[in-house]
This record gives sequence, structure tokens and C-alpha cells, in this order.
Amino acid sequence: MKPNFEIEATAGNARAGVLSMQRHVLDTPTFMPVGTRGSVRTITSQDLEELGADIILGNTYHLMLRPGEDLIQEFGGIHGFADWKRLILTDSGGYQVFSLEPDVDDAGVEFKSTYDGSLHRLTPERAVDIQCALGSDIQMVLDVCPPIPAEKRVLELAVERTHKWAIRGRNHFLSKEKSFENERAQFGIVQGGLDRELRRISAEQIVDIGFDGYAIGGLSVGETRQEMIEPMRISAEGLPEQQPRYFMGLGDPAGLVQAIACGVDMFDCVWPTRLARHGTALTMKGRVNLGAARYAKSDDAIDPDFDSSPASRWSRGYIRHLLSVGEPVAARLLTLHNLAWIIDFMKRARISIIQGTFDDFQKETLQIWG
Repeated sequence: MKPNFEIEATAGNARAGVLSMQRHVLDTPTFMPVGTRGSVRTITSQDLEELGADIILGNTYHLMLRPGEDLIQEFGGIHGFADWKRLILTDSGGYQVFSLEPDVDDAGVEFKSTYDGSLHRLTPERAVDIQCALGSDIQMVLDVCPPIPAEKRVLELAVERTHKWAIRGRNHFLSKEKSFENERAQFGIVQGGLDRELRRISAEQIVDIGFDGYAIGGLSVGETRQEMIEPMRISAEGLPEQQPRYFMGLGDPAGLVQAIACGVDMFDCVWPTRLARHGTALTMKGRVNLGAARYAKSDDAIDPDFDSSPASRWSRGYIRHLLSVGEPVAARLLTLHNLAWIIDFMKRARISIIQGTFDDFQKETLQIWG
């Protein structure tokens, strides 16, 4: 059984869909909390279930190095290791590897572990093997994520290698498909930096290979929001309508609604949880830095307009106190709140698409977060 994606409603290019897989069914647009090392920091898989998360992201680079894919496989993959019963998407590890200035050739990349300095080699085939051992429901093909800004030739080479590696990764995945105990999917990735023509070329090349879904990579990596919009739009425009589209590494409300408006369905980002660990809450009126002295005597809830927050019973003043004395539970409470808030935000975006009010929803979001 291959993953099934159905579009239930549209508003312009925005889509409300349903992605059905053997393990779980999720509504789109959807946000994936990031469990870099097999866990979202400060919270458990049970917390994530209670928050209503349908899918989480695991990081192949970190998991292959600590504790290693073989050990995780012995536990029944990440699902068994972390006791997570819903969907897991793993990246290929390429994004982290390319940040380490590795030795790159047409065959793959060689890099040193940030943990112990040991030497490792990652190829398109190896990335598939690792992710199969991790047991993810959706895995990403190995790609080349160039820096922004980058010279034209650097971008061209990244697109060229991304294409060649995608072919190899797809062929290797398909060669292993009969051995899968559970249904699995593989997504291809569009690259091209900020170059519009290269974005078109990359989308066409990756779609021609034929994946189960498609991702927009190499954006939201330091460029301005205005610079991001057009390459994102062009990338999404070149992808099949009847398959899921995933923007890698985007998680702020303004960026989310702009990407949803371009027809993107899936997102991940550390942004909500990183903000939480630094004392910032997401609210219906924008970001609130609860570490600020002005909240010391506030008896308001973290977000008075969001009753569904799992941390709504504790006041801003109490959270501010916890932050000021370095109490770890502050990070946990704010992580629970921020993830609940962003998951609810995606639900509201979906409802607005179905009800035909997405334009208003986008406008209101951009007024607050834009």
C-alpha cells in the first residue's frame, strides 16, 4: 500500500488534504515537531500524542552517530525506541553534513563526526539504508543544500548532484521495497537556491524521477522573507498537485501562511521549541518574552486567548519566576504551550481553507507576524 494523498478543499493554491499511511492518517496542512535525537527536547512521546501531533521529524545525522542506526533497529526502529505510534519523517542527514564543510564528490560526502571526530561517508544509497534501519515512515533522499548567497556555478552543481543523487537514492529505495514490513514513502527534494530558473529545472528533474512526495529544500536558511517567496512559489508550482509538498525548515506563522498559500502541505522547524527554551511564548497577539521584568506580577495566562494550552493554568508571573531562577520546568511548560499553539494554528489554517476564509486568515496572520 502506497501513501494516499487526497485534497479535500482548496482556496486559491492553498490545500486542505489528508495523507493516509498504514500507521496513521494526518490532516494537512500539518506541522512536524523536530525530535533531532529521537526526542523533542524537554517532552515525551506521550506529551506529543496529547498535543495532537500526527508526525514528528528525526534527524538522520545525529541518530546515525548517537546511538547508531543498528541499535535503534534492534528496538524496532525509532517508533519502538521512542514509543511513538504515529508517523515519523527522517531527513537524509545532508543538511547537517554540508554545514561541516565536508569533502564532496559525485559519489557522496565524507565528514568528521561532531561527537568524536571519527570519519564517515554518506552516499545516496547509505542515506536510504540508514533511514530504513531507523524505520521512518517517510524518508528524504540525499541532496546538496548550497549556501545562500552562492555563485551561479555552485548552485548549478548543487542542482546537478541533487538530481543524480535523487536517481540513485530512488533506485536503491525501490530495490529494497519488498523487504519493508511496514509501508514507507520517499520524498525527493527541489534545490536551486534563489535562482528561479534553476528552481524550475530542479523541480522538473526531481518530478521526472517519480517520488511519493516532494520537498522544497535550500530555503529559509538565512535569506530574507521577500527573497524566499518567489523561489518557493516556483518550486511548489512545479510539483504534482496530487502528491504532498513539504517545505523543509519553516515554522513561523507568517512564513507558514505564505507557504500554505503557495500550495505547501507539510512543515517542520525547531523555531517554536527553541523560542520556548529561551523564554518566549507564541500567542494570538504575537511573541511574548516572558523573561521580561514587566511580567513578574502578571497573573494572566501565557496566552489568555488560547484556552487549549496545556500550560494555561500557570500565570505569566510564575513562568517568569521559573525562568529567572533557571528552573528547567519553564522550558518544558513553554515547549508544550508553543507546540500546542502551532499545531492549533495549522488546524485553524486548514479550517479556513475548507470554509473559504483563508485569505482573511492569511491577512490577519501577516498583520500580527509579518
